[in-house]
Amino acid sequence: MPNRYFKLRARVSSSNLQAIRPVLENLVTGRVQEVEEEFQVEAGMEGESAKELNRLLLSALRRVEKRTRLRSEWTSDDGITQRFFDYVLKSTGKSEK
Repeated sequence: MPNRYFKLRARVSSSNLQAIRPVLENLVTGRVQEVEEEFQVEAGMEGESAKELNRLLLSALRRVEKRTRLRSEWTSDDGITQRFFDYVLKSTGKSEK
């Protein structure tokens, strides 16, 4: 299966933000901003699926700090948005934009 492009919007919280920051900045191409004790991320990533990209991102962050939470929204170029809380898919729908 060829890689697809996904737009990521996420909130990342952790008990040690400074430990996960370099990992997060290394994995995503986009904006990583610290706001009120969490990171807000707006980036683009390529991969087979939103589920695989979400798993890759959260697993890498949890290798550094186990108490890391990821609330993410992945939008594919065909307008389908998938929302995750940690590893769990919460909803899928057509993008409103």
